[in-house]
Amino acid sequence: MSIAIRDVCEQDLDSVLALNNAAGPAILPLDAAKLRRMYDTAEYFRVAERDGSMAGFLIGFGSDAPHASSNFAWFRERYPEFFYIDRVVVASRRRGGGVGRALYADVQSYAELRYPQLACEVFLEHGSDHALLFHGSFGFREVGQHLMPGVELRAAMLMKTLCSYPWVRATYGTALPDVPWLLQPRHPAHATPAATGTHA
Repeated sequence: MSIAIRDVCEQDLDSVLALNNAAGPAILPLDAAKLRRMYDTAEYFRVAERDGSMAGFLIGFGSDAPHASSNFAWFRERYPEFFYIDRVVVASRRRGGGVGRALYADVQSYAELRYPQLACEVFLEHGSDHALLFHGSFGFREVGQHLMPGVELRAAMLMKTLCSYPWVRATYGTALPDVPWLLQPRHPAHATPAATGTHA
């Protein structure tokens, strides 16, 4: 069956929370209040469905977002403009089936029209070879490491240059064409009358 990527809905939040907190040590746990703050402030929050059930999700923030994350702050201290993947989670029964790749392809298609670089991190304490290989296959490179305060986890800080961005910015500036597949993904907390399209 195909993988469908769509904007998150408020009624998805319980499933997102359960999926996040079942993901294991490679993903920091969330509580309902923190997830709600992400729902209210994330620039990108989309879920993947396969066979009619939630198979994964991805949450991301632009570099100017009021996002309380030490990893996000690490990137912001060093790079003026980027799109940050805060977390991507794939249900354990769906791992290896292309869900993560579908989410990364979708977030890149969003970010490369708006930001010069894509940023994320991989925790190094929990058998990270597969995650580093996955990100390396997408063109990410390590630009440093960060010891996260409070949880004492070391993260490899990864960046990917988005090669379409210079052409898009030179051609369109910040005013992208008004076509449905370019509309910013929005959930109800961010909805505007024009925001009715989805990615192609």
